[in-house]
Formats: sequence, C-alpha cells, structure tokens
Amino acid sequence: MEEKKESHFGRVAELEEKKKEEEVRITEEMEEVFAKTHNWVIATATAEGIPNVVPMSYAKVLSKNQLILGDFYLNKTKTNLLTNPHIAVSVWDPDTKRGYQFKGTTRIETSGAIFDEAVAMAEQKGAKAAPKSAVVIAVREIYVITPGADAGKKVAGAAVW
Repeated sequence: MEEKKESHFGRVAELEEKKKEEEVRITEEMEEVFAKTHNWVIATATAEGIPNVVPMSYAKVLSKNQLILGDFYLNKTKTNLLTNPHIAVSVWDPDTKRGYQFKGTTRIETSGAIFDEAVAMAEQKGAKAAPKSAVVIAVREIYVITPGADAGKKVAGAAVW
C-alpha cells in the first residue's frame, strides 16, 4: 500500500512541476495589444453551459498572469462566474489585427488592494462611479486570434488545469 501512495504523490508532484514549467506569462507584445484595445470581449457560461458574451471597457493587465475587470453592470456575467468560474477574454489591436484569447478562472474581490486597483483603473478611464467589485482572472491558457496561419494556436498554458 505504501508503494501506491508514493506513486500517487510522485505523479502529483510531476504534474505540479509540469504546471510550473508551462506557467502562463503575458508578454510585452500582448500588453501592447491590451493597451491599444478599447473593448474586450468576455465569455462566460452558466453551470449548465449556456454561454454569455459581453463587451468590457474597464479592464487591464494586473500582473504577468492575471487580468482584472471592473464590475459595473455584470449581471449575467457575475451570476455565471459565481457558479462557473471559467472565463475567456479576447482582445485585439484594431490597427494591426493582432489579437489573443486568454482563458482562465476567476475570483471576485469586493475590498482590499485588488479592489482598490479596480477603483483606480475606473477613475483613470473616466468612470463616473466606482465598480461594485473586481473580477480577477488567473490566466491558464493563451491563444492567438490574429487572422492567418497561427489563428487558434496555443502559445501558453499548461496541458492540465
């Protein structure tokens, strides 16, 4: 029995190591695309898999593997995220057509430093009110959406998440 435990823990450690090797990183080039994008497209789904897609203006890169959205009017989106934390976000540069899709999982913050970051972002973008919450996206996979041969190509992310 002890041998099985070691084998199991060994496989878990192997998977964790693989995840670290394939850790997602938002590149400078991707950040440039974010900076030129005025609207992001956000896709969520209910627990039953019914999709919902909305445009989003109050969003930015939070870190090398996180995005942040300001929640002003996220009725269906927020309801979906509370039961199914998976999300996809698409951004593209309107001039060059370079674009990326980011897939990940979310958590919702209503106070603290990250929420304060969402409030500051909203103020910088001219919002007349503060967001109700901040949606933090832990990016797990990144795909190219630029038209051409690489469209749909996975450029970052672990095989298992």
